[in-house]
Amino acid sequence: MTERNFDVEEDYTVAVEPKLDVHEKPKPLEWMMLSSQHLFAMFGATVLVPFLTGLPVSAALIASGIGTLLYILLTKGMIPAYLGSSFAFILPITIALSANSLGEVLTALFFTGVVYVIIGTIIKFVGVDWLMKLLPTVVIGPVIMVIGLGLAPVAINMAMYTDPDNQLGYDTTYILVAVITLTITIIASVFFKGILSLIPILIGIVGGYITAILFGIVDFTNIIETGWFVLPDVYMPFVDYTPAINIGLLIVMLPIVFVTISEHIGHQAVINKIIGRNFFKKPGLHRTLAGDGVATMFASVIGGPPTTTYGENIGVLAITRVFSVWVIGGAAVFAIILGFVGKFTAVVQSIPSPVMGGVSILLFGIIAASGLRMLIDGRVNLDHKRNLIIVSVILVIGIGKAHLDFMLGEIPFNLEGMALAALAGIVLNLILPKEKTTNA
Repeated sequence: MTERNFDVEEDYTVAVEPKLDVHEKPKPLEWMMLSSQHLFAMFGATVLVPFLTGLPVSAALIASGIGTLLYILLTKGMIPAYLGSSFAFILPITIALSANSLGEVLTALFFTGVVYVIIGTIIKFVGVDWLMKLLPTVVIGPVIMVIGLGLAPVAINMAMYTDPDNQLGYDTTYILVAVITLTITIIASVFFKGILSLIPILIGIVGGYITAILFGIVDFTNIIETGWFVLPDVYMPFVDYTPAINIGLLIVMLPIVFVTISEHIGHQAVINKIIGRNFFKKPGLHRTLAGDGVATMFASVIGGPPTTTYGENIGVLAITRVFSVWVIGGAAVFAIILGFVGKFTAVVQSIPSPVMGGVSILLFGIIAASGLRMLIDGRVNLDHKRNLIIVSVILVIGIGKAHLDFMLGEIPFNLEGMALAALAGIVLNLILPKEKTTNA
């Protein structure tokens, strides 16, 4: 068995002609409907991230919309990719906000976007081989598994307790609402067809919310008191927070970039296959990485979570065969407008934790399973001791929440969880000798 990684030189051909090609503009009514599909596809997951981290929902929506428009601009309008909130940063953000100032956390997130741009610039001048050697499937697969499995306690706590943060208030009503929500989400995932099959998270949230209303655990006070159109809840630098560099936080956040970059490359490869063009070559991987990085930088400035290309929206492309960047841009504009609708933000904030807990049980499990699938698709042979060691060490360090706390002079450093696991995997991959393969 020969291991394989993403091939940026691959030639792609499209099997089915598109209904709308990349630069074709739909008619107004059709445009609105097609863009709404993409809005719904990204909505559930994008809103879930700020809900879990405590960042403003409206900031996440606006960051998602403007970030997508920036991505389209920086990729010369060639790639129909939608950017939503990244799940890779949920746990690091949650932990960081509990022990550091908002300014320090947002500054660290800003620099993750800077790293994207730096790596994109290096790729432009020296190529991508070095990145592929640094981030092979045997490293990235288990790190993605760590993301999902590391978040598992968050989902379970939301599903069981009235006070999830402190694991207090075990509540059978909460558990029942979470189970019903999970059931609705699973049914939507397995039995629904077409566009509905792409929005099981949104369907689960809506179904769970209705269930929570029937069980009497939804507080409508804020919804009633909030106006329809209000200034969005975003953070302004030097007004709502003061940017500050925390070296320890940078060490925690920056290694996560290598995970999200691998995710980015994987999504890009899928888009290439769907559309039948090699966007790694034109407009170039350096441009797509820069677009993702600039979007993340913008998101961090206004208090939104980092962004990433969304598999849900790639699924919409595959089903509809509508590749128009105008449609993606329309969805981005809708997301921005939604950020100014106060009633909507209030509704999201009123969603009880067991609803999000029920949805998250499936969603976080899927993230972990996608890491396992990456190992399988990449033909990683675990009979090889080298591969088995790398995967094992990453999983135990990441899931076990191992951490290193130390001082360099007067500067405190903290490296923990997923960041430490990713670093350990990269180091092991570089120093362990590769075993010879005897058959392809």
